[in-house]
Amino acid sequence: MFFRHVTKDISAYCQGELSTEQSKQFAEHIISCARCRTKFEEVKLGIRLAEQLPQLSAPDHLWRDLESLLAKQTSSVRSGSGVRTWRVQFAAAAVVLLIAGIGGLWLYKNRTPSVGPQKSAWQVKRLDGTPRIGSEGISNNGELGVGEWLETDGRSRAQIAVGSIGNVVIDENTRVRLLETHATEHRLELARGKMSARIWAPPRLFFVDTPSAVAADLGCAYTLEVDDHGASLLHVTSGWVALELKDRESMVPAGAACETRPGIGPGTPYFEDSAPGFREALQKVDFDNDSNALGLLLDQARPRDTLTLWHLLARVNGEDRVRVYDKMAAFVPPPAGVTREGVLQLDQEMLETWRHVLESTWMSGGSGKK
Repeated sequence: MFFRHVTKDISAYCQGELSTEQSKQFAEHIISCARCRTKFEEVKLGIRLAEQLPQLSAPDHLWRDLESLLAKQTSSVRSGSGVRTWRVQFAAAAVVLLIAGIGGLWLYKNRTPSVGPQKSAWQVKRLDGTPRIGSEGISNNGELGVGEWLETDGRSRAQIAVGSIGNVVIDENTRVRLLETHATEHRLELARGKMSARIWAPPRLFFVDTPSAVAADLGCAYTLEVDDHGASLLHVTSGWVALELKDRESMVPAGAACETRPGIGPGTPYFEDSAPGFREALQKVDFDNDSNALGLLLDQARPRDTLTLWHLLARVNGEDRVRVYDKMAAFVPPPAGVTREGVLQLDQEMLETWRHVLESTWMSGGSGKK
């Protein structure tokens, strides 16, 4: 992890101009830095809006009129001097911008109506058995169009190429649907079963909707399972994944997992090497609203489990939040500028600053002493 802001690198990152290592560092910084993540989302929104603009050819007479005006203004500028020269230049620029604006308005009002969106499709490769797209079986390769379902039975598997940004392996007894695919967003729906994704694109371009949360890829590899009741389990093997539902979000790093429940959304992430008692207590805190289980969770927590405690700060209240804070501070004291009062009031900037320090403990894998 590096700590300098990366806003100046956003354009190069989106254009694929950074090296693999630089892209990895950029993605890791974006995940943990609210300031840079906001700028990145603004740029991505701009790209999406630009993609929706009609690509039209201007009428010939419009360009002839512009060329004639520019020639006249250039002649006037050459004949002027001093203050008069810059005034003429300024007036010329203003007139050109005005005409360009009028030309753009003309193009917009006289554009040819669209005949509808073009259908996009992802390539599907059969791995085992006979996967189906709709009612048609796949012998070797197929195409999954927007709105179409891909299904596997107990003896079949398939692999989906997610445009040019990665691939997804669909395991047995799984049902997925392609919801949309374009330059700024690729989205699947996982209704049931298990899938394994490996994505090498900028953060938040690939999403998977489940009945109880949305998995937002942040440049990573992971598996996601959905049971018959709509609950899901996420395992991250590299990078990070965000699990989201409305205003509830869990950031899950490599080596960690997170469960979801319909009507509740994502639970609290935990490292898979945490103590069984710790995980059992967390499940009761997350989904059974059992505040008594918090004491057992805190008793079994390690320094690395501050990943879980950091998320819990915003999910518990009153004295319980104080207990979580005290346990975290005993493991990794908050850095300069981060106060007890600010953290207990959930000051976002302080929480993010402390998180930068905590991440070295999360990713080192060290357990330390309680």
